[in-house]
Amino acid sequence: MSRLFGTDGVRGVANADLRPELAFRIGRAAASVLGVSGDRTPVVVGRDTRLSGTMLEAAIIAGITSVGRDAVSLGIVPTPAVACVTRRIGAAAGVVISASHNPIADNGIKFFGPDGFKLPDETEDRIEALLDSQELARPTGTAVGVARVAQNLARYYYRELYESNADLRGLHVVVDAAFGAAYAIAPYALRKLGADVMELNCENDGARINVDCGATNLRPLQAAVRARIDAGEKDVVGIAFDGDADRALFIDETGAIVSGDHVMFAIGRDMKARGELRGDAIVGTVMSNVGFERALRKHGIGLIRAAVGDRYVLERMRDGDYTLGGEQSGHIVDFRRNTTGDGPMTAVTLLGIVTARGERLHDLVREVVTVPQVLVNVRTAHKEILAAPVVREAIAAAEASLDGEGRLLVRASGTEPLIRVMAEGDDRVVVEQLAARLAARIEEEIERQLST
Repeated sequence: MSRLFGTDGVRGVANADLRPELAFRIGRAAASVLGVSGDRTPVVVGRDTRLSGTMLEAAIIAGITSVGRDAVSLGIVPTPAVACVTRRIGAAAGVVISASHNPIADNGIKFFGPDGFKLPDETEDRIEALLDSQELARPTGTAVGVARVAQNLARYYYRELYESNADLRGLHVVVDAAFGAAYAIAPYALRKLGADVMELNCENDGARINVDCGATNLRPLQAAVRARIDAGEKDVVGIAFDGDADRALFIDETGAIVSGDHVMFAIGRDMKARGELRGDAIVGTVMSNVGFERALRKHGIGLIRAAVGDRYVLERMRDGDYTLGGEQSGHIVDFRRNTTGDGPMTAVTLLGIVTARGERLHDLVREVVTVPQVLVNVRTAHKEILAAPVVREAIAAAEASLDGEGRLLVRASGTEPLIRVMAEGDDRVVVEQLAARLAARIEEEIERQLST
C-alpha cells in the first residue's frame, strides 16, 4: 500500500481523491498526535484561493475540534505565513490547505510542527496510522474543541517581512500572484517598503489559480515588464509567485528570467560578505544547474546537492547547519528569515540587496551562465517502471553517451503522476535528443507492460 503523505503532504483531486471525509480523519489523527494530549493549544489553519479550499478547511477543522483541540482559521495566506504564525503564537501545529503549483482541481494538506518546520516522516506515519483508529478521543460538552477566525494574526508575518528594513524606494515592481495566496499580502508589503507596485493576477480567484500565470508561466509577467521598459521606465523588475506563495521567480530589467539558482547566487554572495553564510555553502538539488555551481565556485561558495523537494533541502540544511538552500523553481529557504520556502520574503530580501548595492538585478546575477538543461515529462501513474531492467539499461546507456560532458537525472515526481527526464550539458542539441529518446523509451516500456 502506498504512503498517504508524499514529498509535500497529501495531494489529490479535491472531492475525488482528497475528499472531505479524508480531511476530517486527517484532522482528527493529526490533532491527536501533535501537541500535548488534553491541551487546548490551537492548531493554525491557512489556505490558498482554490475553490475547494473552504470545503477541506471546514472538514479538517471539524476533525481537529472533534478530539478536543481548538483551531484558528487564518483564511487565505501564503504557506510561509502559516509557519510564521505557528511559531510566533506557540500553536500546537500549522495546517496549509493548498496544492501549490498544481492545477485548479487539485488540493492538498500539509503540516508544520510547533517549531514551524514541516513534519518528519515518522510523525506523518503516526498520523496515517491513526486515520481509522476507534481509540481517538470523542469529548462532549465544554471539552469539545472550538474553531474561531483569526484576529489579525497575519501581523506576525508582516513583521517578519519588514524586519530586514529593506528600502525599496525607486524600484518599479510588477507582481504576478497567480490568483493565489499572495494576491493581497505581497503587493501590500512591497508598497509598505517603498516600491512602486503594478498588480498582475492579484485577485482572489480560485477558478484561475496558476492558469497560464505566476511562477508556472512567466510569459505574461515578462510581457508586462517589457511593456513598462518600452514605455521608458527604469529599474523595472517582475516577481511571480506560485499558488501558495512558497516560491518566487523573477524577471530582470532586460526582461530575462531569474531562476531560483540565480536568486540563491545573489543572496548567497551577500550573506557570505556579511559572514552569515554558514559553511560557505548553499544547499541546492540534483536539478541545480552546473552553471550555478561554477559561478558559486568563483566566490568560494560550495554547492551541496540534495534530492528534489524542499523537505530534502531542509533536511540537508538542518543536518549540515547550513543557512541557505533552495531549488531552481524559486523555492528558497533562508533560515535567517523563516523555516520554510517563502516567496514574499525571498522577494523582499533579493530586492533589498538590489537597492542596497545600487545595482540592477540583471547585473547581480549575470555570472550565473546556465548550461542547456532539458526536461521531458512522461505522464504516468506507473512510476515503478523505473525499476524495470529494460529502463535501467536505457538510462545507463544514455548516461554513458554523455561521456562525462553532462548530467542525466531520471526521477519520479513526488507531487504529480509524472516521470521526469532531465538532461544537461553544454550542447543543447545533444541533450534535447538524449532526453527525448529516453522519454520515448520509457513510454514504450510502459505501453508494452500495460498491454501484456
